[in-house]
Amino acid sequence: MVVTLQSYALGRWVGAGEGLVDIHSAVDGRVVARASSAGLDFEAMAVHARKVGGAALRAMTFHQRAERLKSLAQHLTAHKPALYELAGDTGATKRDNFVDIDGGIGTLFAYSSRGRRELPDEKLIVDGPVETLSKGGSFSGLHILTPLEGVAVHINAFNFPCWGMLEKFAPAILAGVPVIAKPATVTAYVAEAVARLIVESGLLPDGAFQFIAGSTGDLLDHLGGQDIVSFTGSAATAARLRAHKGLMERSVRFVAEQDSLNAALLGPDAQPGTPEFDLFVREVVNEMTAKTGQKCTAIRRILVPSGVEEAAISALCEKLSRVRMGDPRGGEKVMGPLVGLEQREDVRRQVAKLREEADIVFGDPDHCTADGVDTQKGAFMGPVLLKARDPKSAAHVHVTEAFGPVATLMAYEGLADAIDLVRKGEGSLVASLYTHDDGVAQEAILGIAPYHGRLHVLDRDCAGESTGHGSPLPMLVHGGPGRAGGGEELGGLRGVFHYMQRTAIQGSPARLAALTRSWVRGARTETQGEHPFRHDFETLAVGDTVETPRRRITLADIEHFADFTGDRFYAHMDEEAASANPFFPGRVAHGYLILSFAAGLFVDPAPGPLLANYGLDNLRFLKPVSPGDDIRVRLTVKNKRPAREPDYGEVRWDVEIFNQEDETVARYDLLTMSARPTAH
Repeated sequence: MVVTLQSYALGRWVGAGEGLVDIHSAVDGRVVARASSAGLDFEAMAVHARKVGGAALRAMTFHQRAERLKSLAQHLTAHKPALYELAGDTGATKRDNFVDIDGGIGTLFAYSSRGRRELPDEKLIVDGPVETLSKGGSFSGLHILTPLEGVAVHINAFNFPCWGMLEKFAPAILAGVPVIAKPATVTAYVAEAVARLIVESGLLPDGAFQFIAGSTGDLLDHLGGQDIVSFTGSAATAARLRAHKGLMERSVRFVAEQDSLNAALLGPDAQPGTPEFDLFVREVVNEMTAKTGQKCTAIRRILVPSGVEEAAISALCEKLSRVRMGDPRGGEKVMGPLVGLEQREDVRRQVAKLREEADIVFGDPDHCTADGVDTQKGAFMGPVLLKARDPKSAAHVHVTEAFGPVATLMAYEGLADAIDLVRKGEGSLVASLYTHDDGVAQEAILGIAPYHGRLHVLDRDCAGESTGHGSPLPMLVHGGPGRAGGGEELGGLRGVFHYMQRTAIQGSPARLAALTRSWVRGARTETQGEHPFRHDFETLAVGDTVETPRRRITLADIEHFADFTGDRFYAHMDEEAASANPFFPGRVAHGYLILSFAAGLFVDPAPGPLLANYGLDNLRFLKPVSPGDDIRVRLTVKNKRPAREPDYGEVRWDVEIFNQEDETVARYDLLTMSARPTAH
């Protein structure tokens, strides 16, 4: 049955009656779907996203949006089998679908978890510390991040219709920016199935997500300075988008992930017989054949020491000879077809260019055999390994990407030569290095890091748990400089911040504290008659303070602490040696003695709403405390954030310890868990 795909626009599914494009199965060539975006009002979609979807998302906190992502990931998980079945016609194997479908859902889970752990339950983010801008401390500044009030237009590639859409979607929604997703048409039937699940979940507010099955029409003409375009695909298409008159005139943010001549570098120490050589062979073959080489992170250039060239070719050819092709829906260990006949022809054209400078040592781009399928109706192509004749003077092997199961091997003379060859790729998403030599790793990393978004250093110590050369991870940057597009996606919260504006705010400490709901030095404090530890999470207010009485620190205290803890460092025990130290006037109190005595001054001992002290941050000892000095403490509620459990919340306290001259001797943030009333 041929399915006519629909777009989701302005809160409803919309079909197209004209301009339909046939979408063929990669396996047997039959028409499986048709798509067209004819008739969509793209300007209205952009307005709907900004005015309706964006407003609704911005009304939520980061934690609320993170919870929606988690629930959405759970909803998609329940429908994985249907998505796996549907993706078979794209040529994806079970292994490929694990990366695409499970990987996409995993990205939602990852951003949900990160948002709840690392972002506040607020509508803005404080980015960095407060800066004091005046001598008296009455004028300060800080940076905040707020969601852009535009729409994120995501133009995705054909190779990962699920992951490609969700890895852009997750950080945008967490940031509070609505999404219009446009997948590549050739695999749009899988992306549409995911889009329907997103819509049917009911988890997102109206306008937060829209979907285009077909071309983007004149959508880009209606974007402005609050909008962002994120593109994955070829360098040629990225160049056309970058040059779009409206995007340039209105300074629309543009992020691209495009062509990438990723390299695998075998270190000079990784000789045949070493674990690193075997890992190199395994990883190169895996990257050539996973997703039939249709990965932006796939290995395209293979660099080996000149003395190892023949051994490397022999090992790679032997392993490639075991690769079987066939219908990915019927075999566990087969390589499927390319995404379509047009894509196969494009790969063949690129191989023809490479053959001007390299010889095929394995495979035939024009002929292959596959189990139980017609390789002419299906877009099948076997692995092709080439060997460059003169890598240094080659004009094609460092610039031509055959987006299929194709890679070119080249020999290098010395590590400096290898680094220079890798750089000829002029910017890549990822390179992998196979070495167990610290010196080789150090030189290679420093030599090629400026040309890459990610470096995968594989050796016998990490191979058992390595996620592989070609696997972008939500917590690490995905992108690369130069030819790779100059963009940066994922990278944990970095990916979220791309959809936000960083703004410097200047004002009084009181104004900054009110804006951020976090006490800052110089802001008002409120001394309560009752100890703040007697207040539960809900009744504690930012700025609540307790000032303690003084305590004198004696030499006997210092010696007792040294005996009790075993910390007999000379600065605490030897007057002559301590006096010779430029940091101390003589014997001084232990830093941890000061912390312990400070706790003794401010801790309320009786059971109460404060449940636990679970750590401290940003500890600094600012001035030594000598025997005979007095210390006192000021404890102030800095900020509060609910915990995942409803029964308690986290309270962050500013702790400042003073001496008898009112000089600050230590400062830190104390973290506690305080109970919430049972009614909450």
